[in-house]
Amino acid sequence: MKIVKVAVFDDNAARRDGLKVLLNAMEDMDCVGLYEDCRNVVEKVAACQPDVVLMDINMPHVDGIEGLKLLKQEFPGLKIIMQTIFEDEDKIVSAICAGADGYILKQMSPMDLLEGITEVMAGGAPLTPTVAKKVLSLFSSRNSKTATPTNSLTKREQEILKLLVEGYSYKMIAEKCFITYATVNTHIVNIYEKLQVNSSTAAVSKAIKEGLV
Repeated sequence: MKIVKVAVFDDNAARRDGLKVLLNAMEDMDCVGLYEDCRNVVEKVAACQPDVVLMDINMPHVDGIEGLKLLKQEFPGLKIIMQTIFEDEDKIVSAICAGADGYILKQMSPMDLLEGITEVMAGGAPLTPTVAKKVLSLFSSRNSKTATPTNSLTKREQEILKLLVEGYSYKMIAEKCFITYATVNTHIVNIYEKLQVNSSTAAVSKAIKEGLV
């Protein structure tokens, strides 16, 4: 059984400690680092080598979005889930465009957070439902303004790209579309090639920026 190593960046000491207890109570997870802000974030992550980072957005000194950018530059394969108490549209877009792998509100239950970690490790992009709704609303608004052509994407590829934006994992997409996991993977490879990206995060970012769905 693979143990998922998780690092937590949050300026609230009580929340940091609570997350450590929660993560270490799971058989397949281990909290490997607790930090109050993103000062020296690259060095901190290099030292504890997590698989997933839970990143608060609003922290003093160096905030979570800046930390996200620095980490994605240095560790592009690292999974980073943003956490906040706000549904701020600018922050949501900034985080997703900077490469965030998920965006979860702190008000969500501990089980939802744990499921988000599992989902992001499986290739999904977990989004709190209210955040997903805002993303889709922004999506619609930008799409109506930009009218970016989507002729290069098939109808099925557009459907799968939209589900990626909504935070669905490959497995969830397969179940929703009544196709196999392997077929989902083939469609996503084709989407990556057509959009000239190499990850689901980059595909979602481009989709939001250019109104592709």
